Amino acid sequence: MPADLARPRTAADVRELVELACLAPSVHNTQPWIWQDQGDGLHLIADRSRLLAVEDPDGRELVISCGAALHHLQTAAASLGWSAAVKRLPASSDLDLLAEIRLTRAEPSPTARTDLALLRMRCTDRRRFTSWPLPAEHVENLAAEARVWGAHAEAVTDAVARFRVELLAGRAHALAGHNQYAADEQATWVGRDGTDGIPRAVLPTADGALPGSRFAVDDGDAAALVRHGDGVVVLGGDADEPSAWLRTGEALSALWLRATHAGLSVVPLSQPVEVAATRADLHDVVLGGRFVPHLLVRIGWQAIGRSDLPRTPRRPVEEVLRG
Repeated sequence: MPADLARPRTAADVRELVELACLAPSVHNTQPWIWQDQGDGLHLIADRSRLLAVEDPDGRELVISCGAALHHLQTAAASLGWSAAVKRLPASSDLDLLAEIRLTRAEPSPTARTDLALLRMRCTDRRRFTSWPLPAEHVENLAAEARVWGAHAEAVTDAVARFRVELLAGRAHALAGHNQYAADEQATWVGRDGTDGIPRAVLPTADGALPGSRFAVDDGDAAALVRHGDGVVVLGGDADEPSAWLRTGEALSALWLRATHAGLSVVPLSQPVEVAATRADLHDVVLGGRFVPHLLVRIGWQAIGRSDLPRTPRRPVEEVLRG
């Protein structure tokens, strides 16, 4: 149906866009973003009160999370009849201002119905993937989708590189497991009552406990965070800085929505990047210095559909949208 290009923007329009943007994934479901209504668009502001001071002291994962929300917003805008012109990290006295988005009326995208459904369907399914092989072509296609959004993305399909990634993931997990401060920080975001954090019901262990893992272990095999049948993509940029992190977040969202459309599950894996030693090996040994890694993602098939999978909660729009 053609859009009413002359219809003025309403508060309900803004609320709907922000509500859809906030369905984006974020580290520990911290949802570290604020949206500022500017009349002709929105500002995306990092909410530093939600920074993980131990695991993410530089704010890399916080900004990646905000980048994912920015891509969700652009997808929602195109689907609902808006053109979104984005200015990333504009010069400003507010160092937490990550993006300015100017909205103008436009025709809805040809894939509007599908894209809106994908935004609402996408979730983090931490159950163990099946052993069904994921063709390398699928992984390459997802990496290509991520690159469209200005990030580097490399599908790890070579057997030797895969083996190295598996070792690095296990090593990072073991090293992080000795950090009690990180464990305590994780614990504050698990099993929370309210509108953020990770409910125990979505964790793969039977009782929702965290036996030294980053929410990923369902069989007691703490070293096997990346398994032979998983697809793996490394996301990153030319530098380890906010402008590149924001692009990585947008690329993550784009990859994830495409994977959801294909019936695949995606699980981010940040520990190998959080640990300095494994981050260096990932850059030097696996990537050959081609780009700076910001995040790994595991991709695979689930034997059971996601329709009955509990969803992580979301902060109310009134809490994240400012007039």
